[in-house]
Amino acid sequence: MRPHWGVPEMVTAYIMIKANTGDADRLRSEIEAIDGVREAHIVAGDVDLIAKVEVESPAEVKDVAATHIQGIEGIESTQTYVAMD
Repeated sequence: MRPHWGVPEMVTAYIMIKANTGDADRLRSEIEAIDGVREAHIVAGDVDLIAKVEVESPAEVKDVAATHIQGIEGIESTQTYVAMD
């Protein structure tokens, strides 16, 4: 899809988050409060939470994941996947 003149195309990414046991509810609230995070869900499986991020550039995805989410106490690790469609 071609971007329209004057309307930046958004970058969508999904951040898989491993967290300390028992912190998921608090962490979800803190993650959802970060600019660029559209939603966050507690999930069962290899990770504890998944956050959907919509921002204007890949650099902003990195900032949300590496600076904001990883900076929250109780976050063990993250993996980021940028949507290609």
